[in-house]
Amino acid sequence: MRKSAQLYRMATNEHICPFGLKSKDLLEREGYDVDDHLLASREQTDEFKKQYNVKATPQTFIDNRRIGGYDDLRAFFNKSQAGQQGTSYTPVFAIFAVTFLLSIAFSYSLGAGLFSIGTAELFVALTMAVLAIQKLQDLYRFSNSFITYDLLAMKVVPYAYVYPFLEAFVGIGMVAGLTAYLVAPISLFIGTIGAVSVFKAVYVDKRELKCACVGGDSNVPLGFISLTENVFMIAAGIWMLVR
Repeated sequence: MRKSAQLYRMATNEHICPFGLKSKDLLEREGYDVDDHLLASREQTDEFKKQYNVKATPQTFIDNRRIGGYDDLRAFFNKSQAGQQGTSYTPVFAIFAVTFLLSIAFSYSLGAGLFSIGTAELFVALTMAVLAIQKLQDLYRFSNSFITYDLLAMKVVPYAYVYPFLEAFVGIGMVAGLTAYLVAPISLFIGTIGAVSVFKAVYVDKRELKCACVGGDSNVPLGFISLTENVFMIAAGIWMLVR
């Protein structure tokens, strides 16, 4: 006999509840036939919440027992809490992985093979450009995080607003093949200050901070990965001048 569940979720012309859709998907994956009740207006939703004395939708019922919302449903099926919890390096790893694959793809398409010096240069350049995009999405939030550990930004706050543009310029300049004397000094400057700042904050002062490397609202901890970004900049600057 097939298991069945009652699901009440909001689905109006203006709003379709994402957690309602996720609840329906989870129930179906767990082998349930879902009696899907759509609350097609705000009035219907408010009436439902009043009737069952609940504060939010969706709500799932199994065997005439109210399970609750999406998080409650996951708990019912012994699944971990949804979404990213606590600090995580996932955003940085995602950026590094995609830019690495992009650099290989570009090198291959240009007939330079899968791996070469050019591949490494592209990887660094693309990584810097994408990290700059992350910061530029919300300069205000980025600056709020950045000035708590960057030594120059602490003293000259406007530097926090300029930094993402400098990083983007270096990444784009490397891809464009601009002269090293224009790009390398900026890369060395921001990379060196950043590396010293991160090292001091994490390894000397032992402070537990969130890194602004992927934007001001991230949960990426300040540490080795943050230092790696700055080492990339220093290495890129030196390489451009030596080459």
